[in-house]
Amino acid sequence: MKKVLILGVNGFIGHHLSKRILETTDWHVYGMDMSTDRITDVLENEAYKSRMHFFEGDITINKEWVEYHVKKCDVILPLVAIATPSTYVKAPLRVFELDFEANLPIVRSAAKYGKHLVFPSTSEVYGMCHDEEFDPENSELICGPINKPRWIYSNAKQLMDRVIWGYGMEGLNFTLFRPFNWIGAGLDSIHTPKEGSSRVVTQFFGHIVRGENISLVDGGAQKRAFTDIDDGIDALMKIIENKNGAATGKIYNIGNPVNNFSIRELANMMLELAPQYPEYAEGAAKVKIVETTSGAYYGAGYQDVQNRVPKITNTCEELGWKPTTTMADALKKIFDAYRSQVAEAQKLMD
Repeated sequence: MKKVLILGVNGFIGHHLSKRILETTDWHVYGMDMSTDRITDVLENEAYKSRMHFFEGDITINKEWVEYHVKKCDVILPLVAIATPSTYVKAPLRVFELDFEANLPIVRSAAKYGKHLVFPSTSEVYGMCHDEEFDPENSELICGPINKPRWIYSNAKQLMDRVIWGYGMEGLNFTLFRPFNWIGAGLDSIHTPKEGSSRVVTQFFGHIVRGENISLVDGGAQKRAFTDIDDGIDALMKIIENKNGAATGKIYNIGNPVNNFSIRELANMMLELAPQYPEYAEGAAKVKIVETTSGAYYGAGYQDVQNRVPKITNTCEELGWKPTTTMADALKKIFDAYRSQVAEAQKLMD
């Protein structure tokens, strides 16, 4: 019966993971976050109350609680991070302070108490790598110049990967996982109208619901490999289980190379799907696709990656995992999930 500590349990990955753990295992979840909107159903479920232990707090303030629970639990997942490109450009120091500095004491505690640290790296560490597939063991990690603060997230995460690897050389049981554009319900709030404030699928979805134009940055030719959240959680569960220690000391890309589409293709797929739902049809009919520049959309410090495809050979072989959800099905799941929230999102136009 594992005890799993999830810091950022109310976040996108955190809430999906805690729900899966409680539904399919006898493990206990110890979770911290600053809010509970995504995990309300879990917290209120009588069947889970004996195994779901939640504390409302902040990793930068409640440090003693965090260290005590690192010591108490078996597997540590520090999922607290800023992961929105607009913030990288506008508030780079905030990104470094939270994503690196605030997480470093947690990494050190996991090493001190001999725990399995499952740490979220990111597909962004590869930066502008020119490889057709990004290989966790061989690809070069290429970032832009210092005057492009967009890269502070990539650099902060890469430095953390290197620090964790260093602790691994001294005996830390760790696994680094790199999510490639995981999408699903609860990714960001669809009630956030501001451009660039959420990740691309949620941003486009919110525009469709409210009948707003979709802006394609620099023509939308840049491609991403999108991964359904349930496929991602399948892999994470195998990492946490760590059967026969297979995941110890490993770096895993968790993505779906088959679902590699340009941002323009994504917008068109979503606009084709929306009219099939009466809740979304009216808003979708008003949407036009317009083009903008990255400078106008994100600010002068932005730079983009044209292609980001994961090599998942070792993930599949060592974990006995493979992604199975098509892009069409992944998008349908998102459209289905938000049908009841359309009225709230539309009010933002008033």
